[in-house]
Amino acid sequence: MKNNSQLDKIFIKDFMLHLTIGINELERAHKIDVLINVVMWADTHKSFTTLNLNDTVDYSILYAQLLELAETREFVLIETLAEEVAKLALKHPLVQKVKVTVEKPGIYKLLKSAGIEIIREK
Repeated sequence: MKNNSQLDKIFIKDFMLHLTIGINELERAHKIDVLINVVMWADTHKSFTTLNLNDTVDYSILYAQLLELAETREFVLIETLAEEVAKLALKHPLVQKVKVTVEKPGIYKLLKSAGIEIIREK
């Protein structure tokens, strides 16, 4: 893997998904909004000259995969959701490292959000 200074960042920012997540039946009774941010480190230098989407990371693919995940899966913990998002991002051959942040905004009266941030590498 190239060192981080030789990799570019591709990101999906503030993606609000509506899904089922929670540790008890009360939480899981209704879908809630979950805010996801993804930063992917990849070597996209070739794409600068080829102008070919295959030489970079097409974030629309991850976008579609996250929509499908929200529609087809239920989660107990946001940690599991974050891990699944990281796995999807790392499936791309150019992605070497990923940072995923998952937040549950407004879950408590005096709290803007609560969440987790994970970093995974190939």
